[in-house]
Amino acid sequence: MAVSARKDRLAAADVAPADYESALAELEALVARMEGGALNLEDSLAAYRRGAVLVAFCQQQLEKVDQQVRVLDGETLQAMAPDAARGGERPSDDI
Repeated sequence: MAVSARKDRLAAADVAPADYESALAELEALVARMEGGALNLEDSLAAYRRGAVLVAFCQQQLEKVDQQVRVLDGETLQAMAPDAARGGERPSDDI
């Protein structure tokens, strides 16, 4: 029975999350359980492995989104002007 439970934990560690938000929520819950200190050694190791899978998934999703933004902006991402960040632009002195 212990071998079966161990195989289940290992198999669960490899399952890809449905999306970024669910992966992040699962990761936050996992961290909270690990920080709680109630997990035994095997469960801690399984949680760590699952966390590594979730972190890698989240990083991949963020890289994909970054790539899509770069494509949409034509590789011309520019820093926002300080005036634009405050909600408006100053009138031109050319008038």
